[in-house]
Amino acid sequence: MKLKHLLKDYPFECVQGNPDIPIEDIVYDSRKAQKGAVFVCMSGFNTDGHNFIPSVLAAGVKAIVAERAVDVSGDDVCVIRVESTRKALSYMSAVYFGYPAEKLITIGLTGTKGKTSTSYIIKGILDEAGMKTGLIGTLGAVIGKVHVPLPNTTPESYELQKILHRMVEAGCEYAVMEVSSQGLKQDRVAGISFDYGVFTNFSPDHIGLGEHADLEEYLECKSLLFRQCGIGIVNIDDDNWKKVLNGHTCMVKTFGLSAHADLTAENISFIKSSRKPGMRFQTKGTVEMDVSIYIPGRFHVYNSLISIMICHELGADVQSIHAALQKVRILGRSELIPASDRFTVLIDYAHNGAITRSIMHTLKEYEPNRIICVYGAGGNRSRLRRHEMGEAAGETADLCILTSDNPREEEPEDIIEDIKAGLAKSGGKYKVIIDRKAAIAHALACAEDGDIILLLGKGHENYQEIKGIKYPFDERSVVREILAGQEKNS
Repeated sequence: MKLKHLLKDYPFECVQGNPDIPIEDIVYDSRKAQKGAVFVCMSGFNTDGHNFIPSVLAAGVKAIVAERAVDVSGDDVCVIRVESTRKALSYMSAVYFGYPAEKLITIGLTGTKGKTSTSYIIKGILDEAGMKTGLIGTLGAVIGKVHVPLPNTTPESYELQKILHRMVEAGCEYAVMEVSSQGLKQDRVAGISFDYGVFTNFSPDHIGLGEHADLEEYLECKSLLFRQCGIGIVNIDDDNWKKVLNGHTCMVKTFGLSAHADLTAENISFIKSSRKPGMRFQTKGTVEMDVSIYIPGRFHVYNSLISIMICHELGADVQSIHAALQKVRILGRSELIPASDRFTVLIDYAHNGAITRSIMHTLKEYEPNRIICVYGAGGNRSRLRRHEMGEAAGETADLCILTSDNPREEEPEDIIEDIKAGLAKSGGKYKVIIDRKAAIAHALACAEDGDIILLLGKGHENYQEIKGIKYPFDERSVVREILAGQEKNS
């Protein structure tokens, strides 16, 4: 494929050499540079690809795409100038992989909370209806029965287009994708025309160095999805639903508990069982059916409404929707760990104040004897997030057990001090046990009938990151091991 063909969908200027040069691959990581590839100079938060041009030329690269003037010697090297190399990479990757998104029905979800759960519910329904579906998101990509780990919720555009291409090759008809605000901001999905765009909700998060400057930018980035989709489905109960539609070019449909929504839920009740807690409700509007979903939390009513609306539009029958909702389980999202008939153990990825407050309040609605919350906070991340998480958990939990999460380069004790500052505002009762396994063991040992033990922060992760090393740590296995030991010693 010739370089000028790869760039046919994005404006460019050839400032040196011949754009008819044949290209065998696209790279933006200088460590992957090789003869026959074009190197796209990406500017990141920590590194600038333009600085690596000498090393990629030494590796045999003869084509460079840059967004500023660069000094490149050699008449046989082609240099292309574009306004944005990130956007250029997205368009070039789509061409390189044969426009895979156009061969799939694409569903993109954005919002602060609920993206992962909703994407898995949608996939579960479509699979149940015999509609082969791929998925891309926080937990990785799923292509048929193959799981592909991903470094980001929305991968870089080259990897994204490659995964979509693999879905097409595997016979998928549908692709469900979490579209993060960073993915939108950094043009990872530029050029993709989504069939459906979904807004779940909005709350403060991802503000800081390397993320978003403020809440206005955060919301603005999310709004970009509704300028590149055919049908936008938005949560009418969220105060920001009109703002996220600023400049939208799509048809709009709504869901929520408001009577004005196109699809709403009525007669909501809680399924209170230590073994299978969940939600029960009836939908009204575009689809009318009785729903039972065995994942605890009022917010899963919203996630279910999104999934029902989209899947019904795509042709899934009510029987398949009903069956799939009863089966669905999401790794690390209000995930029930079989433990005891006496108490409930849940794992959740909540790692900020808003999500922590949401799950704590919803679990309170199940009227437990007590809520025991085991959590820490990530190192090398916003200290404000730690304060907010401490305050949110302390407001509702009967006991907070403060422990280590992913301390990264920080000391767990320092992180816990930040959490305690937030906890102090709520006056919540707490205990500090640095070792996470010991903290979980303490929670299980002191559990009483009707308690809910909530393990926060790790979710789907199966490791702890300490001083640059990821140590194996799967909370599911840890819980089973502790309970087996308790049973043996009883």
